[in-house]
Amino acid sequence: MILGIGSRIKHEKFGMGVVTNVSAKYYWVTFIENGLETIEVDADFEVVEAVHDEVDTVSFYEVEDIFKKLLHKYSDISEIVPMADKWKGGTINLKPKDMSLSSKEIPIDTFFHKIVMVRDRVRVMEQKINSSKVLEEQDKIDLQQYISRIYGSLTTFNVLFKNSNQNFKGTGGK
Repeated sequence: MILGIGSRIKHEKFGMGVVTNVSAKYYWVTFIENGLETIEVDADFEVVEAVHDEVDTVSFYEVEDIFKKLLHKYSDISEIVPMADKWKGGTINLKPKDMSLSSKEIPIDTFFHKIVMVRDRVRVMEQKINSSKVLEEQDKIDLQQYISRIYGSLTTFNVLFKNSNQNFKGTGGK
């Protein structure tokens, strides 16, 4: 049983104290002679007076971390992906072979944003395939191979990414 806030304990090293905060793994205890200390829930101490209130044993940080992981895994909200500094503010010039036609200049930032959007949408598609209850396992494997080939086709654009851990990886880059 986890102690509630206000419980009094006696710790061999720190002495007498009062539990002032609780998480699933730790008690924050204010000790009379040693001030605030964090001790593990299963640490060795004597319970002088137990308070058994409703205790929220999950910290805000833990909830926030779980929420971030769920959003990243199941939504199409994209992470912030920085472009390599050397490309910022640059342009891409598309010149047709036929010189009578006009060329097109695209800001590289816009192009990079489109590449990142493609990557994010392919990732969402991959997650939907893998979590599908309708597709057979062999179908999932076949579709996953196509997705790996899509990533492989996009590795040319890895030069634009600032962080290599955000690069495209095909079947050869697992």
